[in-house]
Amino acid sequence: MQKVLIANRGEIALRIIRACMELGLTTIAVHSEADEDSLHVWLADQSVRIGGPKSSESYLDPRRIISAAVITGADAIHPGYGFLAENADFAEICEAHNIIFVGPTPEQIRAMGDKAEAKRLMREAGVPVIPGSDGVVEDLDEAIKIAKDIGYPVMIKATAGGGGKGMRTANNEAELIKNFEMARSEAQAAFGNPGVYIEKLIVNPRHIEVQLLGDGKGNVIHLGER
Repeated sequence: MQKVLIANRGEIALRIIRACMELGLTTIAVHSEADEDSLHVWLADQSVRIGGPKSSESYLDPRRIISAAVITGADAIHPGYGFLAENADFAEICEAHNIIFVGPTPEQIRAMGDKAEAKRLMREAGVPVIPGSDGVVEDLDEAIKIAKDIGYPVMIKATAGGGGKGMRTANNEAELIKNFEMARSEAQAAFGNPGVYIEKLIVNPRHIEVQLLGDGKGNVIHLGER
């Protein structure tokens, strides 16, 4: 890896540029029409305008990102986070063009992007998970049975969800009946996937996140918790 195209903007891009400079790597910034005078554009070794001011016309368009990488001779693309960072299809396109995708493999992105599948993999690996359904809950009757088995309150969650969308709590069966289809409809509208799963609601939870970093060669470290 010698030349890294940064498929992001703002503070994210600046941090990637700094890391690449420390490693002696050449950086390429891509930018929309609106971000032409942004700091990351000036600090990168090269820059390419990839489209109009809307993200859909620039940072979210895989074809424009790949074209910029090919034109500039980039051998790696760092997506940062957001935009195309969790897009498995984009990671596959990078592989098809012999460009390193600095991030998880397409298979890993798909597995972890589906929360029900992610929980299944965690169970197989022996990682404790919150009690709940084994996968996507297909209908209300199944939802009621699962909720009775694990006990109320429960959380209905979109399997493809994020950002709090497609989530509903239920403290009893009446609330479950009311909220089950609401969660499915919201998931369909937000993610194009109505699938939901159910798990025990943790009251007054604490969010603990452990970040992992792997090099794609079997070496993995953790960066502590936050």
